[in-house]
Amino acid sequence: MTQQDKAPVPAGLESRHLCTVEFDVGGGIIAIGASPFGEQRVGYVTGGRILGPRITGEVLPGGGNWPRSGRIGDAAVGTFDARAVWKTDEGDLIYLTYTGRSLIPDDVRALFADPGKPPVDPSRYYLRIAAVFETASETYGWLNGTLAVGVGEVTGFGVRHVFYEIG
Repeated sequence: MTQQDKAPVPAGLESRHLCTVEFDVGGGIIAIGASPFGEQRVGYVTGGRILGPRITGEVLPGGGNWPRSGRIGDAAVGTFDARAVWKTDEGDLIYLTYTGRSLIPDDVRALFADPGKPPVDPSRYYLRIAAVFETASETYGWLNGTLAVGVGEVTGFGVRHVFYEIG
C-alpha cells in the first residue's frame, strides 16, 4: 500500500460542557399505546431552567417529546423526537431539537412508575441525546453550527440533560 492509498485520519472529537438543562414535564408522560410502529408516548414541556458556562436562562412552556419505544430482552429501548424553545437571560430565543436513545431495564422502569420511590441512580439506565439549535440571535449565532450530545437523567420534575458541545 502506498502513502497515496491511505485515507487521511480525521481529527478526533472534542467536547466541552455547554449547559445543564432541567425540563419540567407537567402531567407526566401520556401513553398513547402500541401501534404497528411501536409504543408511542407524549410528554409536554411546561418550563425549566438552563444553567451553564455559556448559556443561562429558562425553558419556555410548549415544547415536548414524542418518544417511541420497543423491547430488547428485559429492557425497554426508546427513541426521542423532542423540541423546545429556550429564552436566555439576555432575552434571546433558541429553538432546540433533539433525538436520542434510551435503554431502561424493566426493574428500573417499575421504579420510575412509583412516585413514592426515591430517584433512580442514572448509572442503572441509558439516556443519550444529540441536539441541534436554531436562533436569530447574534450573541448565540454560533449555536447554528453546533452539534451537542447529552446525557440524561429522569427526575421528579421531568428530565435533566447535561449537554456537551462537540468540536
